[in-house]
Amino acid sequence: MQIIAIYPGTFDPITNGHLDIIARASKLYDKVIVAVAVNRGKTPLFSLNERVELIGRVISEFTNVAVIGFDNLLVECAKQQGATVILRGLRAVSDFEYEFQLAGMNRRLAPELETVFLTPAEQYEFISST
Repeated sequence: MQIIAIYPGTFDPITNGHLDIIARASKLYDKVIVAVAVNRGKTPLFSLNERVELIGRVISEFTNVAVIGFDNLLVECAKQQGATVILRGLRAVSDFEYEFQLAGMNRRLAPELETVFLTPAEQYEFISST
């Protein structure tokens, strides 16, 4: 069975911490889909298409990583892509409560999807694009 993980975010812009998570996930899963979200609650620096294009350039070395844009519920996007894992990054303990709530909501909406948390390498723990 092929395990597909989806790594969602706004990635505005993508950071070295994001790339670290992608690189490590590419070793754990058969396929990793970086899913770039439209987020109406934020005013992004780059358009959705620009973010997808930029990420496509920086992940080109990974043969099992793809990038898509999406504008629907994450669980719906994950199902459309055949993903069974939602991958989330945690920089610090302060991220955990928010991410824990998201994981719980996603589990209610799609119990077949598992949320897995990865922490970035030490040098990227406190770097944020927000």
